[in-house]
Amino acid sequence: MKFGVVVFPGSNCDHDAYHVISKHVGQPVDFIWHRETDLSGYDALIIPGGFSYGDYLRAGALARFSPVMQSVTEFAAQGKFVFGICNGFQILCEAGLLPGALIRNAGLHFICRHVNIRVENQGTPYTTQVDEGTVLSIPIAHAEGNYVCDDPTYNALEENGQIVFRYCEEDGEITDAANPNGARSNIAGICNLNRNVLGMMPHPERACEELLGSNDGLGIFRSLTAAIQSN
Repeated sequence: MKFGVVVFPGSNCDHDAYHVISKHVGQPVDFIWHRETDLSGYDALIIPGGFSYGDYLRAGALARFSPVMQSVTEFAAQGKFVFGICNGFQILCEAGLLPGALIRNAGLHFICRHVNIRVENQGTPYTTQVDEGTVLSIPIAHAEGNYVCDDPTYNALEENGQIVFRYCEEDGEITDAANPNGARSNIAGICNLNRNVLGMMPHPERACEELLGSNDGLGIFRSLTAAIQSN
C-alpha cells in the first residue's frame, strides 16, 4: 500500500497530510509534484489544502490544469481512491471529478475554527469506521467553502447517498447557525457516485492528535486504509 500527496505551488497542508499517513496511519507515502504524470505506484492520492497557484482567478481553477490532474482523473476512473481536503475539494470540483462548486463564504470572511460535522453515510470507503450520525470536531480554514449546486445535482446527491458530511450542532442537529459558510443544506463533504472520490472542506488531517484539540479525523484515514486493504 502506498499513498501519494499531490503538491501544487501554494499547497500548505501537504506536510500535515504526509505526517498523518506516515506517523498515525503507519503507511508509506510520497510527495508528488504537480508536474508528475506517473501515478502507477499508488493506491490512494490526497489532494491537500492550501492556496494552489495563490487561488488566483478562483480557488482550484488553475490547479486543475496541472499535468498531474489528467493522471488523477485516470487514476480515479480506475476506481482508486482520491481524497480532496479544502483546496483539494475545490480542485476536484473544478476538475469535474466531483459535482458542484465552492464559492466565497457567506459573509465574505475567512473562517478558521473548529466546527462539528455529522457523518451522513457510513457506506463509503472513507467512513466505514465511523458510525453514521457520529459528530466529529474538525477544524476549517477557508474563504471559499460555500458549497453550491443546482437542484438536479442536489437531488442526485441526496438520492445516491453522496452527501457524506454535514455541518451540525454539537448534538448532531442540522441548523443554519451551525453552518459556517452558507453551504447548501449544510454540506461539508461529498463523494462521487462510485464513492472512490471524496471532497470535504474541514481538515481531518489537523484533527488526528489530542494535542491539536481533537483526534476525530483519524477514523476517516483509518477507514480509507481499510478500504485499500480490502480492495
